[in-house]
Amino acid sequence: MHKNGCVQVGNTDMYYVAFGNGKKNLVVLPGLSDGLWTVKGKAWLLAGSYRRFFKDYTVYMFSRKNDLPEGYSIKEMADDQALAMKNLGIEKTIVMGVSQGGMIAQLLASNYNELVEKLILVVTAPYANDTVKSVVTKWIEMTKTSSHTELMLDTAEKVYTKEFNEKSKIYLPLVAGFTKPKSYYRFCINAYAILNFDARDDLHKIKCPTYIMYGNRDNTVGNDAPYELKAGIENSEILIFEGLGHGLFEEDKDFYNKVLEFCNR
Repeated sequence: MHKNGCVQVGNTDMYYVAFGNGKKNLVVLPGLSDGLWTVKGKAWLLAGSYRRFFKDYTVYMFSRKNDLPEGYSIKEMADDQALAMKNLGIEKTIVMGVSQGGMIAQLLASNYNELVEKLILVVTAPYANDTVKSVVTKWIEMTKTSSHTELMLDTAEKVYTKEFNEKSKIYLPLVAGFTKPKSYYRFCINAYAILNFDARDDLHKIKCPTYIMYGNRDNTVGNDAPYELKAGIENSEILIFEGLGHGLFEEDKDFYNKVLEFCNR
């Protein structure tokens, strides 16, 4: 099954894609890139990484809702995500949040225990630390002062290793053309939400098994974040990817096997 869908959330709706035929559920929440490039119509494109899951799982990947109000917070994103899942009949699921998606996932798991069976936090942080603030503030400024290609170059520099960027630099202008939005409004609403995020007082409410996946060269959220998450979440463990950074889920060929192994425990 490959599905491009849209679910009602309050007075607006939310795009999602779904793939696989399994009875178990995995919900994936993407990062800030969703502010540039939603999942709308991309089921076939996004499904490839999850093909190992298809037999036992139905995988859902959600964008943020379509009508984003000024001052929209990570907590409100988590509340809307819970509503979207309930409206789709997803009663119990494993949740994997990547970067900003991991921030949403933390509040989803802490405030909606009944929905989250296991939690996977990938390259995320429990609050907007100095590294996060510096990087995200620069990206917000670049939406006003720089070209989209320059924004994508800076993003690539922060997210990927030099080796990966060397190999993929030929494709970057193509990616920049593909992801340039008509307006940066959606991107900036998401980015400002990150700057105001702090879940440290909520982490103790997360009771489900939690897998924290990090690279030890993360220039976007810094290298203290995984240990702060581990200290705050009782039933958690860390897997460190040596020599990788914020884009480890694209750079490590075994990443999705490691996710599946945790899901299957």
